[in-house]
Amino acid sequence: MNKILSKTYFSEKVVKLEVEAPLIAKARKPGNFVIVRVGEKGERMPLTIADANLERGSITLVVQVMGVSSRKLCALEVGDYITDLVGPLGKPTHIEKVGTVLACGGGVGVAPLLPIVRAFKEAGNRVVSVIAGRNKDLVILEDEIRASSDEVIIMTDDGSYGKKVDLAVTKGPAIMMKFCEKLTRKYDIPTVASLNALMVDGTGMCGACRVTVGGKTRFTCVDGPEFDAHLIDFDEILARLGGFKDTEVAKLHDVEVKQEDA
Repeated sequence: MNKILSKTYFSEKVVKLEVEAPLIAKARKPGNFVIVRVGEKGERMPLTIADANLERGSITLVVQVMGVSSRKLCALEVGDYITDLVGPLGKPTHIEKVGTVLACGGGVGVAPLLPIVRAFKEAGNRVVSVIAGRNKDLVILEDEIRASSDEVIIMTDDGSYGKKVDLAVTKGPAIMMKFCEKLTRKYDIPTVASLNALMVDGTGMCGACRVTVGGKTRFTCVDGPEFDAHLIDFDEILARLGGFKDTEVAKLHDVEVKQEDA
């Protein structure tokens, strides 16, 4: 079990948790994720590691309340314990000096983007970061991103894409990554996208994270979570992500009713 050391609210439904995990903190690399489980009967939930503190032996996770499991996790307080925390998992981001790197993150996708921005900057690249949210209050980690970027573009309702870049890295909602890929394809810019939202068990056993990349089946948790965005079938992913939406909404409603009756 892993103890929660600190808890910060970015907004009503976006929470930053610092969790005690010294071995993971020591071994993690940019792009790695963990599998979290709250309660003995809780479902496995993949979360990308946003940061690590070797002195405190901790990792940082940013969680958005979406369904039952994320709600349970965000309801935990400082001093509480997460039932299971496994990692680091997945292939880390390939970091090298390429020239100019465009890093794009939307919503809570800015959190896993942060260690990647830092790593590309430390490798000697010029880093241009584009971070977005539905409104100003939902733009997170702006100061941290600015500290490791040569230029930062903030987007809410609109924004610009004004510079030639050599590589784009995008993390966030699938629909955002799809249109990011369409834009970078137009300008022939190599682009890497993270598909961690599809994962369940994190080991390749369940098969739930199957994706089509370049016409071939790949498993996000063992072959990714990062892939060439120009080869990903995003329409297939968007269809699958919506497959259990009605069931999840119904389950969340049941939980809310039980809480009101309690």
